[in-house]
Amino acid sequence: MANMKSIVSDKKEMLKAFRQKCRRNNLSLTPQRLAIYSILTESYNHPTAEDIFHCVRETFPDISIDTVYRTLAIFSDIGIIDIVEGYGEAKRYDPDIEPHHHFRCKRCNAIVDFHEKDYNKLKAPGMIQKKYHVTNIKVVVEGLCDKCSREK
Repeated sequence: MANMKSIVSDKKEMLKAFRQKCRRNNLSLTPQRLAIYSILTESYNHPTAEDIFHCVRETFPDISIDTVYRTLAIFSDIGIIDIVEGYGEAKRYDPDIEPHHHFRCKRCNAIVDFHEKDYNKLKAPGMIQKKYHVTNIKVVVEGLCDKCSREK
């Protein structure tokens, strides 16, 4: 039961931070934007824009896929969500903007968050730092998830 309280508390905090960032960026908080963000916070599989679109359409049948894509781009631009590259597949979206890393299954393309403080301390190589302005470093560990390992 304590776990459920923690999850509810985390979602409330995420929604509170979401509303604050929208206000700070003069982004009106429409029901559609709130629905898109809510779907992201309820999903643990780093959904694609298409996944989000299909969920939002249940509540807003007239919403367009373009609106979902534009909203996700705006959310990313103002730091509400992160974009997880799709590794040849569609981009995936992550509402967790705290430092964390990903495990990606090379067979089913599942993406799982993990936290490793030592990875948060990584620095970009000197030649990269000299040529580019590095804003973020994320580690992606690849392999086979439990399910795909069992199916070998």
